Amino acid sequence: MANSPQARKRARQNLNRRERNMSQRSAMRTQVKACQKSLAQNDAPASAAAYRQAGSALDQAARKGLTHPNKAARLKSRLNARLRALTTES
Repeated sequence: MANSPQARKRARQNLNRRERNMSQRSAMRTQVKACQKSLAQNDAPASAAAYRQAGSALDQAARKGLTHPNKAARLKSRLNARLRALTTES
């Protein structure tokens, strides 16, 4: 348990930041899953819109340090490859 006032404040700040980070990371994952779901349903226009939102969420999460930048780039690349494959089929 934190004994000094500074340590109590740091513990409080860490708790608030952890809650905010978990919420933002969860929102990013939700966007990615929504994009994957629309790609699985073979709906090109909806998939394109979902990809734009997911890509933005991934970029934002990487910028804030919520996920590794390479992981965000890898997920965007894979989603985009699936989207391109879907649009060239149609």
